[in-house]
Amino acid sequence: MSRKKKGNAVHGWVIVDKPQGVTSTQVVGQVRRIFDAQKAGHAGTLDPMATGVLAVALGEATKTVPYAMDSEKTYRFTARWGEGRDSDDAEGAVTETSDVRPDRAAIEAAIPRFVGEISQTPPVYSAIKVDGERAYDLARDGEAVELQSRAVLIHEVRLLEIPDSDHAVFEMRCGKGTYVRAWVRDIARALGTCGHVSQLRRTSIGGFSESQSVPLETLRGFMHSPAAFEHLRPLSTALDGIPALAVTGPDAVRLRSGNPILMRANLFARITDAFPDEHDLSGLTVYLSTGEGEPVALAELAAGELRPFRVFNFG
Repeated sequence: MSRKKKGNAVHGWVIVDKPQGVTSTQVVGQVRRIFDAQKAGHAGTLDPMATGVLAVALGEATKTVPYAMDSEKTYRFTARWGEGRDSDDAEGAVTETSDVRPDRAAIEAAIPRFVGEISQTPPVYSAIKVDGERAYDLARDGEAVELQSRAVLIHEVRLLEIPDSDHAVFEMRCGKGTYVRAWVRDIARALGTCGHVSQLRRTSIGGFSESQSVPLETLRGFMHSPAAFEHLRPLSTALDGIPALAVTGPDAVRLRSGNPILMRANLFARITDAFPDEHDLSGLTVYLSTGEGEPVALAELAAGELRPFRVFNFG
């Protein structure tokens, strides 16, 4: 006999404006308690000093977390020149200093070298695992941490303002796995100085933006209150970039049982209409829902079938 799960079957996304000084895990725990939800997760960690968009998934929405995490992200951040820190942000200890302060012309000339697909070594104070341990845990224990560089994609970086000679404010659009702290560290070195991130705010992740977010303090006022559900967004909001199809009741039953359905002519025509330039659609991921909009499954198109690999159960 299985134990009854604690909490309620709550499904969807809550877009939180994370305040400074709390971890992403702490925010997820608070949101889970506010909604009394059985299950919760998030789409991309924000450091304790960072603020902004933290997308929290509840219930079956946790199955769509990878799609949100793979989405483009936007950050607004401030670089502090002349101080290198062991964590590459304001919370770390100063490890080096420099009297060099780059001007606007030098910064703008350097930016193109750090846009596109670039090689980046993550900060030692990061959540990357080294022999099964988090890098930040090893670093805090005084162990030497060596992380391998990896390719990341920076779509765009804009220099927004230079409030004084010590600081520069940027906006960045980037792909998965990018560390803003590492970017500032590296461009500072290229500019002949050292630097760290003194402020960091995530303004969007995928289709989730700060204009849709709700301050954590506001949510805390709705503990176990129906008013909290005004901020619960549908599971499908993380799947905006995936083609969607409605399926019939019998097909929905088959899919929820983990069984494939035939790619009938009407379904196939709707997919090919959406991708007129694609000749081979095998392997395409499709989001399937009922005619009433209830999520059913994520499925892959293969050999004339739609084969479910993520099934949504709301029981």
